[in-house]
Amino acid sequence: MARGKLTVFEVGALKAPGLHHVGDGLYLRITDAGSRSWVFRYQRGGIPRSMGLGTAAQAKREDGGISLADARAKAVAARQALHSGIDPIDAARQKTLAEATEKGRAVTFKEAAEVYVAAHKDEWRNAKHGAQWLATLEAYAFPHFGNVSVGGVDRAMVLKALEPIWKTKNETARRVRGRIENILDAATARGQRSGENPARWRLLKHLVAKHSKVKAVRHHPALPYSQIAGFMTDLRKQEGTAAQCLEFTVLTAARTSEAVGARWDEIDLKGALWTVPASRIKAGRVHRVPLSAPALAILDAQAMVRENEFVFPGGRRKKPLSNMAMAALLKRMGRKDFVVHGLRSSFRDWAAEMTSFPREVAEMALAHAVGDAVERAYRRGDLLTRRAKMMQAWAAFALSPTSGKVVSIGSRRQA
Repeated sequence: MARGKLTVFEVGALKAPGLHHVGDGLYLRITDAGSRSWVFRYQRGGIPRSMGLGTAAQAKREDGGISLADARAKAVAARQALHSGIDPIDAARQKTLAEATEKGRAVTFKEAAEVYVAAHKDEWRNAKHGAQWLATLEAYAFPHFGNVSVGGVDRAMVLKALEPIWKTKNETARRVRGRIENILDAATARGQRSGENPARWRLLKHLVAKHSKVKAVRHHPALPYSQIAGFMTDLRKQEGTAAQCLEFTVLTAARTSEAVGARWDEIDLKGALWTVPASRIKAGRVHRVPLSAPALAILDAQAMVRENEFVFPGGRRKKPLSNMAMAALLKRMGRKDFVVHGLRSSFRDWAAEMTSFPREVAEMALAHAVGDAVERAYRRGDLLTRRAKMMQAWAAFALSPTSGKVVSIGSRRQA
């Protein structure tokens, strides 16, 4: 390490990697790769600290780096701050934050939301998730502070957006609040705002009712299981892909999105198994669906007219059947007393009241999480053998003209 106050020429001659003192607490750091930067070293409360002052300018070359003279001036300013009782590193951070906050005033909340969605879209299960984010914000947040700077959003603005829907649409309000919180947290991380996040629940919980006090369970209109056979008879008189898909949906107790999005590479016809990937399951876990003989018959029929990778294609385009196709079919059939999703409830009620299959078998058939986190951690299987027998019994019940009088029994001792 050199001693004393080095000249420009002496500093330019330094080549060895390491930390070189050039005078008055100013150092030149040279890395093994040859890069050069300025460092001011000092002690604060007996603790050594190092403050980076920027890249050092190379000799005889204008590269935008900081000259020795400028580095000395920065070091002098840092020493003056120390003499005034101010830590120069803390002061620099405060200045950077203030500048970033000022910059954030030019970024609106809406722009910050769009940046957030773009940054996280790859980690979401599908593109619709990002669209839902923006749709809910467009409806409930943007009208109140979409054009407000992201650094200027406060608690009063957040409350103004949430209060009108907190009791009438609590689940939506809860999601909107969480989305606002995430966007503001990201803006803080980007240096576009500072301070407490006004959408944080621990700040709002004293101003609005708790979720549990206003949250209502949404029940989808369901068809009584005693009427399933009659409905299936009418359904089989319908023609088209939507009718085939709806029958398959009933027989597998699947969700609409799972059924219409079914791909041939998910189907094992020989093994009578449909493996739905985690990306298409609400719970985010792979779901194996044992296929009954009638469900396999539908797949065989679809395979004969196979058009693309989807089991139930949507017209000429290489896309799946529309999510609304089965709902539209029910409407054409004059069935306004229940919805497609309600058929899952029909299956669940049948399993509970007409069979002795254990509860967890029925819940797994619906791709629901069974038990608490500890129980799920220790359960390695998915009761596939039992579920195969259950789905075969369900198919027999649903397609039997006398199913309203037949009791299908599943033994608790089945393997």
